[in-house]
Amino acid sequence: MPATEGCEHVQAVEIVADRGRVIGCGDCLKIGGQWVNLRMCLTCGHVGCCDSSPNRHARRHWEVSGHPIIQSVEPGEAWAWCFVDETFFEEAPKPARA
Repeated sequence: MPATEGCEHVQAVEIVADRGRVIGCGDCLKIGGQWVNLRMCLTCGHVGCCDSSPNRHARRHWEVSGHPIIQSVEPGEAWAWCFVDETFFEEAPKPARA
């Protein structure tokens, strides 16, 4: 069974995470905050901090935008997570319009 089966939100994936452009959590940088790990929204490319970080900006982005799937942008990690379905993907789904 494909990893994306059971999660209809993979249709929202518009981008492929580009680790080369990530410098930090943009929201934390604006407020002088700190982050633990970074996550990228696969709908719009917003980079936010993980749920282990004090401000949880990746989750907050989902709550405000409704963009459901994030991908880890940590070196050596390719997994993704759908907030809505609470679905873990070992490899991030690719854009439907690739």
